[in-house]
Amino acid sequence: MKFGIEFVPNEPVLNLASYAKTAEDEGFEFVWVTDHYNNRDVFATLTVLSMATNRIQLGAGVTNPYTRNPALTASAIATVNDISGGRAVLGVGPGDKSTFDALGIAGEKPLSTIRECVGVYRELFAGKNVSTAGENVQFKGAHLNFVKKDAAPIPVYVGAQGPKMLEMAGAVSDGVLINASHPDDFKQAMPQIRAGAESAGRNAGDLDIAAYTCFSIDADADAAKKKVIPVVAFIAAGAPDAILSRHGINPEIKKELGAEISKGNFKALNDLVSDQMVDKFSIAGDPEFCEKRMKELEESGVTQMVAGSPIGISKEKSIKMIGKIMKNF
Repeated sequence: MKFGIEFVPNEPVLNLASYAKTAEDEGFEFVWVTDHYNNRDVFATLTVLSMATNRIQLGAGVTNPYTRNPALTASAIATVNDISGGRAVLGVGPGDKSTFDALGIAGEKPLSTIRECVGVYRELFAGKNVSTAGENVQFKGAHLNFVKKDAAPIPVYVGAQGPKMLEMAGAVSDGVLINASHPDDFKQAMPQIRAGAESAGRNAGDLDIAAYTCFSIDADADAAKKKVIPVVAFIAAGAPDAILSRHGINPEIKKELGAEISKGNFKALNDLVSDQMVDKFSIAGDPEFCEKRMKELEESGVTQMVAGSPIGISKEKSIKMIGKIMKNF
């Protein structure tokens, strides 16, 4: 099992740099930074984190090909790779509807768009001239001048949740970032990833399967659970009906959650988000519970455990708590 941590750049970047250094010292192998237009820029943040650390891999987790042209994304992450001494990884996914609605972006044909982009990224990272007339991506001789031919490839992860995207990720990616926290979701996802890998003549065992979790750890289990309520509310409000039903949650709750979130009435979420929702859409509790759930994820096929937002009451303290658990894997 590998271990990663996710940071949302909604606080000063130097704070994140300090957390990243602590994570590296505790033995984390990956730090992932989210990409949303309304927070600090992901690639600028990764650059600062690269200069505060020495070993940890630095991932965009995840960007998308609609708000950023694929060539500009490739240039940005290749720059991070150059500055960090080859520690960059790229996570790409279909993006989220709320962002696209705010920016007036359609976000059409995500499956074929992501597939085409992964191919383009790989060629650009290899220092090639890229000409392609894909359904969604068209380049005529695009090239990264500072990337040498046959350079060591930057790993490309695909953020996936639905069955078709999971299957495609299995066929084309180096790793899959799955925005889920419960072992049942990975038991459903693994056959789809394997099918995609096998269809492309690949070994699914070579893929890094990352659980991109909503995580909160604290000695006070109740406090840890309370901390995840806003994040769980957002996850549940945007979850497909099939996933909610799989976990025994009435899909009608999405309307109530969405209404309160849109009004900014986050206090009301305390009554709407049930213990069941916290259990299914997060890993939240004391160290003993968190370790138990992490081991269940490992048994379900997860090869990288990512502790995502909010991480805990205190990020610094929580990172060190997770570091102690990591020694048992």
